Amino acid sequence: MSSNDVSVVLVHGAWADGSSWARVVGPLAAQGVRVVAAPLPLTSFRDDVAAVERALERVSGPVVLVGHAYAGAVIAATRDEKVKALVYVAALAPDEGETVADVFYRTEPHPEAPKLAPDDHGLIYLPENAFAAAFAQDAAAEELAVLAAVQRPISPACITVAVERPLWKDRPAWFLVAERDRMIVHENQRFMAERMGARIRSHDVDHAPLVTAPAAVVDIVREAIAEIVAG
Repeated sequence: MSSNDVSVVLVHGAWADGSSWARVVGPLAAQGVRVVAAPLPLTSFRDDVAAVERALERVSGPVVLVGHAYAGAVIAATRDEKVKALVYVAALAPDEGETVADVFYRTEPHPEAPKLAPDDHGLIYLPENAFAAAFAQDAAAEELAVLAAVQRPISPACITVAVERPLWKDRPAWFLVAERDRMIVHENQRFMAERMGARIRSHDVDHAPLVTAPAAVVDIVREAIAEIVAG
C-alpha cells in the first residue's frame, strides 16, 4: 500500500464551508492523495453525520477522516469501516453521553470570544468582526473577507444532542492543539486530546490553522496517512 491508496475526507466546522480547506487540499492532492471535502448542512447533528457518511461513500480504500472545530464531534459519529484514523484540528471531542455544547462550554471563554445567540430563524451566525478577533486572528484581510462571506450558520440542534460511543475509542487519533485559539481555548483542547489518548501535536496557531497555518495541518494528516500505509 502507498499513500496514493489512502483517501482523506476533510470536514469543516461551524461558520465555514469546504473552501476553508483549500490550502490543505492542494498540497495533499499534489502528492497524489485523493481528497474530498464533505459539505455539512449544519442543520442538525444527525444531518451532519449523514453528510459525512455520503462523502465516505464516494471514496474507496482506507480513509483518514479530518475534522475542524465542531466537526470533531461529527467525524467520531461514523461507523464506516473504511475510516482507519481520525485527525482533530482545534476540534471538539465529546465523549459518550456528552453534547458539543457540554465540551465547548466546559472552560471559561477567551476574552476575545464572541457572544453567540440564535437569530430570528433559530440559526447562530458568527458576528463578522469575530473572524478577525477570534476565529482567525492570523488571517490576512482578504482571507477574513472570504471567511465572513461564505460562513454557514449553525443550528442549536447540532450542539445539544448527546453523542454515542465516539469512534476515537476504537481508532487511532491525532490532535492538533492550537495554542492561541480564542474560540476553543487550548487548555480545553488539550483536556479532550489527552482524554482521547490522541497523538498531540501542539502549534502556536489560531483557531483556523487550515487557513492560516496549513502546513501544520498537512503535516499531521500526512503522519496519519503514513501510519495507515505502514500497517
